[in-house]
Amino acid sequence: MADPNLTTLGDMIKAFYHENHRDNALDEQKILDSWKDVVGDFINTHTLKKEIQNGKLYVKVDADSLRNELLYAKSMLLRKLNSKAEKEILKDIVIN
Repeated sequence: MADPNLTTLGDMIKAFYHENHRDNALDEQKILDSWKDVVGDFINTHTLKKEIQNGKLYVKVDADSLRNELLYAKSMLLRKLNSKAEKEILKDIVIN
């Protein structure tokens, strides 16, 4: 029988994030890691920076034409990226 005083590593990590008000940090990282799968190799190659703050994904790309294409596809990107986290983490995407 398992010792009731033992805690799993996973539970310890979740508690750490919760205590530091970063409950969604693992889900946010899952979203950032899935960017390439969602947008493809070409756009990923031209992505200079991406970060999540306060439910917003900030993306910087190196071409205005890509920025415009991503702006047109913003709602689809939100839906696909949130589905990777299996819950709604992102509220908006800001593309520069």
